[in-house]
Amino acid sequence: MSGCCEDKTFDGVSPAYKRALMAVIAINAVMFFVEMTAGIMSGSQALKADALDFAGDTATYALSLFVIGASLRTRALASLIKGASLAAIAIAVLGMTVLRVMNGAPPEAATMGVVGFLALSANVASVLILLRWRDGDSNVRSVWLCSRNDAIGNVGVIAAGGVVALTGTAWPDLLVAALLAGLFLKSASAITLQALRELNTTGASHATPVESSS
Repeated sequence: MSGCCEDKTFDGVSPAYKRALMAVIAINAVMFFVEMTAGIMSGSQALKADALDFAGDTATYALSLFVIGASLRTRALASLIKGASLAAIAIAVLGMTVLRVMNGAPPEAATMGVVGFLALSANVASVLILLRWRDGDSNVRSVWLCSRNDAIGNVGVIAAGGVVALTGTAWPDLLVAALLAGLFLKSASAITLQALRELNTTGASHATPVESSS
């Protein structure tokens, strides 16, 4: 029964999925440079936070591509690395946000809106590319969760840009950055827990022959 269930879990071994993943890696790499540059120039913490997520996604998607076809244990360990990287990004974003609170100058709302919309378009494209592979092992699912988070984050950046324009304050930008950090932590937890379950499964399967022979 358990073997049957395990066979149904998509592990990424598909030429079409690999091509999709390579396309999404390219999109994320380009958007990291675009959004980080815009974040620095406009003074937007939300844009910087989203840019860091693009960078993290580029690295973790490349890792996902590298471990496709490897053992479940190897893929689960890769997912643990990805979960840890998401948590690290969340902590970095929170730290930058706290520092920014001390300097209340509002960011450039127009830049936030334009670049946020560009990033949203890129992430919606990524989500549509990956839609048919949204379920699978922790390695596959982590890719979907990161892409979905990016799209959600971009909506927040655009909304924050609008509120910054209306209020002339930095708080909407800082609030969105903090919310993005919370979203990263939640996804990091989900990826890590699934990876740990998979590691426990591999441990149990390795222990079974020993128990039966005794």
